[in-house]
Amino acid sequence: AMAEGAQFFQRAPSSGKRIAVVGAGPAGLTCAHRLAMHGHDVVIFDGRPKAGGLNEYGIASYKTVDGFAQAEVDYVTAIGGITIELGRQLGRDFTVDDLKRDYDAVFLGIGLGGVNALRAEGEDDGVEGLEDAVDFIERLRQANDLSTLPIGRRIVVIGGGMTAIDAAVQAKLLGAEEVTICYRRGKEQMNASGFEQDLAVSKGVVVRHWLQPKRVLSESGKVTGLELEYTEVRDGKLTGMGHTMTLPADQIFKAIGQSLEDRWAEGLSLVGGRIAIDDEGRTSREGVWAGGDCTDRGDDLTVTGVAQGRDAAESIHRA
Repeated sequence: AMAEGAQFFQRAPSSGKRIAVVGAGPAGLTCAHRLAMHGHDVVIFDGRPKAGGLNEYGIASYKTVDGFAQAEVDYVTAIGGITIELGRQLGRDFTVDDLKRDYDAVFLGIGLGGVNALRAEGEDDGVEGLEDAVDFIERLRQANDLSTLPIGRRIVVIGGGMTAIDAAVQAKLLGAEEVTICYRRGKEQMNASGFEQDLAVSKGVVVRHWLQPKRVLSESGKVTGLELEYTEVRDGKLTGMGHTMTLPADQIFKAIGQSLEDRWAEGLSLVGGRIAIDDEGRTSREGVWAGGDCTDRGDDLTVTGVAQGRDAAESIHRA
């Protein structure tokens, strides 16, 4: 459809209503598109230099090639009635109260900006070589010259989801000699699909299970390795077994899930650290809807964010 310029939706006559959408990821873009289809004017705010959310910044570059994420943004906004303001961040440049004052409704598709902690000794020492996998993937996706990216010889990735696989495979393809994924549970419990796990192994990545990080090892402010504790499920609960092993590493990537940054909650009711919504995407604040990974009903899938953005837009339109 994008290649042929085919459009399946038409914009209705202007309703005179203005809606603010925070976050130009899959949920926000979809919400904006459906609202525009109903004739509303939409302003999307996003703190980054480019629109697209994780599709632009957080997915391995070999999965969305040739600027596909930006082409998709252009295709979605071609319906008209949608303005995108980049470099405008909730909690820094404006508040939910500001948006409620200036717009007829607000949709939050802000994703998860925080990264969960390893809870390992030495994690907070500011050592060089320990970083978030999503930051590594973002740098790789935005780099014009991949040869400028620093890649360690021995890399350990902590986590069992798609981000862990993406970071590990790309590190291997960029020349790392040894890349090991360590996951605290078994193969069957990994969030990454079987296809993704097999892909990693086919590229030379070693996947080890039943290991959790215990201590980040460093010398002179640089990572030298990671001490890990063997784990098991005892009485239905994941438990450390008390004995450890050490993997030498000059780079460690954390891919253990993301969390909602507290400053973005803005008085909204939370469930499990995410924004609580009902079946229509309504939050605890009147006039404020939400969708995607930032909500308690998000499940870290683009298609879920898209569906929730669409459903919230229909709810906003009815309201």
